[in-house]
Amino acid sequence: MNKRAVIAAAIAVPVVAAAELAVLGAKGGKGPLKFLKDRKMAKLPGNNAMYHPQYIQTEGCADSPLRGKRVLFLGSSVTEGTASLGVSMADYLSIQDGCEVVKEAVRGTTLADIDGMSYLARLKKLDPAQHFDAIVVQLSTNDARRGVPGGELAFSRDPRVFDTKTTLGALEAVAAYCQAIWGCPLFVYTGTRFENEGYQALVDALPAFAEKWGACVIDLWNDPEMNAVSASDYNYYMADPIHPTQAGYLLWWTPKFREALKHVLA
Repeated sequence: MNKRAVIAAAIAVPVVAAAELAVLGAKGGKGPLKFLKDRKMAKLPGNNAMYHPQYIQTEGCADSPLRGKRVLFLGSSVTEGTASLGVSMADYLSIQDGCEVVKEAVRGTTLADIDGMSYLARLKKLDPAQHFDAIVVQLSTNDARRGVPGGELAFSRDPRVFDTKTTLGALEAVAAYCQAIWGCPLFVYTGTRFENEGYQALVDALPAFAEKWGACVIDLWNDPEMNAVSASDYNYYMADPIHPTQAGYLLWWTPKFREALKHVLA
C-alpha cells in the first residue's frame, strides 16, 4: 500500500466511525450523540414545553390516594420515555399524585433473560431491602420485534421450571421474584396497538398469567377507549407506533395507570 492510500485509509476509519455514531445517536438515541435524537424529539408537537414536568400542575397531589406510595416501574424504552425526552407516565404519576417512583428502564432491553441487561437480570440487582407498594412491569415490545420466543406459561409456580430465555418464562420469573422479595401487588402493562403478531400473542397470554399470579393487567392494547382515539390525536400522542410523546403519556396513558393503581392501592 502506497503512502497516499495509507493516509486515505487513516482518514476513512474515523470518518466512518463518526458516521456510525451519528446514525446510532439520531435513530437509536444511544451513545455520545444521543442528543441528536433528543433534539429531533423535542421538535415534535406532542413534546411541546407545556407538557414538560416543570409546567405540570400539581393541585390535588396532596389528596391523591397514591401519595407517598413507592412504585417500581420495570421496563425498556416505553417506560423510560425514549421519544419524550426521558419522561413517561411514571414521572407524571410522581408529579401529579405524589407517589415515589423508581424507574428501572433501559431502552432496547428484553423481558427474556438473554443477556445481562434483561428485566430479570436488572431486577435482581435492586436492593431487596427496599420497600415497594407496587411493581409495574412493561410487556416488552423488544422481545416481539427481535423475534425472541414467546414461550408458554409453566405448569407450576416453581421458578426452576421457567424457561427464562422466552418472554413468558421470564415474566413468570419476574413475578415469582417480586412475590418472594417484596410481596406487593404486581401490574403488567401493554403498549397500544401496532402491527406485530408476536406481541399480539403475548398480550393474549396475559389473562392466564394474571389469573395464575394474581397480577393486574393494564391492557392498553385492547382498551376500547384507547383504540377509539382519532387519527389526529394519535399522531399527536405517538412519536412512532410504539413510543408516546409527552402529550401521549400525560393525556392518554397516565389516566389509565392512575385508575389501575388507585383501584388496588387506595
